Amino acid sequence: MSWFRALRETGRSGLAVERKRLEPLLAARGAAGLAITIAVCLWTLGPEAAASSAFGAFQAAIATFQRSWRPRPELALASGTTLAVSTFLGYLTISHLALFLALLVLWTFVSGLSWAAGPTTGLIASSNVAMMVVTVTLPTSVAQAAVHAGTMIGGGLVQAALIVLLPVRRWGAQRDALADALAAEADYARRLRQDPSAPFDALPLMEARRAAAVTPRQARRRPAALHGARGLAERIRPVLAALADPAMGVPAEGRERDRVRELLAAAATVLDATARAIRRGEPTVLPPAAVAALRTPDTGSLLDGAPYRAAARLARLLRDVAEVADSEAGGRPRWGERGNDHPPPPPPSPLPHPAQSPSHLHRPTLLALVPLTLRSVREEAHKAGSPVRRHAVRVSAVAAVGYLLGTALPLGHGYWVPLASVMIMRPDFSETYSRAVARFAGTLVGVAVATGVLQAAGSGTLLAGGLAVASAALMYLLMRTGQFAAQGCIAAYVVFLLGMGGEEWTQTVPERVVLTLLGGLLAMLAYAVYPAWETPRLRSRLADWLAAQGRYAAAVVRHYAEPVGATAPDVREALLAARSARAAWHAAVARAEGEPVRQRGLPRVAADDAEDALTHLGRAALLMEAHLPERDATPVPAAAVLADTLRTATEKGARAVREGKVPTWDAVRDVLESPDWSEGDAWSDGDATGHMGKSVVRTTARLLLRSLTELSEALDPTVPEKPDGPRNPESSTTR
Repeated sequence: MSWFRALRETGRSGLAVERKRLEPLLAARGAAGLAITIAVCLWTLGPEAAASSAFGAFQAAIATFQRSWRPRPELALASGTTLAVSTFLGYLTISHLALFLALLVLWTFVSGLSWAAGPTTGLIASSNVAMMVVTVTLPTSVAQAAVHAGTMIGGGLVQAALIVLLPVRRWGAQRDALADALAAEADYARRLRQDPSAPFDALPLMEARRAAAVTPRQARRRPAALHGARGLAERIRPVLAALADPAMGVPAEGRERDRVRELLAAAATVLDATARAIRRGEPTVLPPAAVAALRTPDTGSLLDGAPYRAAARLARLLRDVAEVADSEAGGRPRWGERGNDHPPPPPPSPLPHPAQSPSHLHRPTLLALVPLTLRSVREEAHKAGSPVRRHAVRVSAVAAVGYLLGTALPLGHGYWVPLASVMIMRPDFSETYSRAVARFAGTLVGVAVATGVLQAAGSGTLLAGGLAVASAALMYLLMRTGQFAAQGCIAAYVVFLLGMGGEEWTQTVPERVVLTLLGGLLAMLAYAVYPAWETPRLRSRLADWLAAQGRYAAAVVRHYAEPVGATAPDVREALLAARSARAAWHAAVARAEGEPVRQRGLPRVAADDAEDALTHLGRAALLMEAHLPERDATPVPAAAVLADTLRTATEKGARAVREGKVPTWDAVRDVLESPDWSEGDAWSDGDATGHMGKSVVRTTARLLLRSLTELSEALDPTVPEKPDGPRNPESSTTR
């Protein structure tokens, strides 16, 4: 992509206003906390202290709106406290330029590294640095600086107290995450009716898992509907795929396929009803037609073997997840008596593995998170080629240069330059440039509107404070619709807030516009001079995904040789690692698509085809996981050799991908062509369960090899490109 096109696309992204669900109650609560803080400080300490407290309360409320599963009061307290510490330390050094610059560089560098701990931590740290350069100019003595720091902590305390006293949709984010996962599976079931190999986006399941992690205090208060339903949702996903896939025994057309489509439609209906009940905290209402379709005895006469077991497991899992969802309301969904269910439930399902983990996923407390964050920051600081470390170096250099330029220019209020730069800069190119455009355009609009309002309404401390609260409320309401709207509200808020502190709008408007533009230009120039492009790292991301998929497939195959039933935590861990690697690959591709960098070693078509091949590899392993044998099943000895070979081959293949070579799979092919995989003693029928396990292994092993071969073809420049391009571009959303 050329620089011109990249700038055009990022500019459009920055100015875009998206349609999002607005949350007026949350916005009103944040604005109320800000108003209380300003009013108390105006009454007791005066306008300047009120302005400082307003920054603390404003930032604390913004922190609670971030996409984080941590308790909201903790976020508000952490934001207000860290801003207070930053401001106090900044005031102690502001009278000595060299000392303040050293502190600014150090503080900004640490804030840049804090992105290693997650976007919420990174945003809070960056905002603290940006606001510090403003708030250090408000006090006039060390004692006043301490008072101002205390008011910032007070602003965070007020916001935290309001969250506790005025809860809005308590556990709402966690409910939404779990409901979204179930709704995604319902949509997946409907698509499987038409396309048995339809893709599935695992992101909702990943989000639901992140939302399910709770602190010990949260674990005691969590609603009953959020206990266990996520684990059941994880088990439903592979069963749906196994039921629909023709490789597992159901013909592409005929009475069996019609029955499978009926079961999938009923499953989608039940999942939607369950998702709706969890989202709203209401009793589960199951449509009788869907329940009847899942309980009909016709299934046993039409399906047998692996499809029959999948159908039985699906009915039982859907019943269980509906009952879990209904437990909060104290009722039971009308599913019928367990003894009358049809088809009869099979032995306990080996899927999967949440039951082997603790009763809840552990989230560290705020204090326990500190050493974990420090460890992540230290690792990024020492990692060669780390994008986070490059971002830290870049943003700290820009902050220092911007502060010096702002101080040297005869405009006054030079802190606008580093403030704009720090708030704009992010570790990746697209977000940095889109935020730069959004901030400048939003600043123009916000300053123009605020100026017009002040000219029409006049000046005054109370009026300016009220207008600042109104601007903040509008920002809280619109902040998820895009950067442009949020930046416009922030610009108006700062103008009103400084007006409350005694500054006339004529002193702030021209310089704010000019210096904000200068800060944005510095941020954009810094990324162009010292970038952290994702494009050259695409091969490494693809190799990581290949290695993770290989470990997952090998773990599944091994349990056909060593049946353990439900006790397969290694499969679960391998699956989660494969999902994380897949998510990292897709995030890297999304960032690379907007970068003005030529493709280096991995053309777009090759990347799409390689992604498709790894998707099919994961799907083959998924089908095997859906039919993991019970603990007392007859082992399949040949599967152990295949598991070892598969793991070793994919690790070597990952190294080849990183080095720009084409991986080979001769070792896997030799295993599948060896006498152990012929019609000999290794594949004798044995009992019925063992016979089905052998059939599954033999079928899916060929699918694994085919997927690996397709990967090599995608990465081989000597293989001509297929006329129709990538086989299935949408398959990037598969598990």
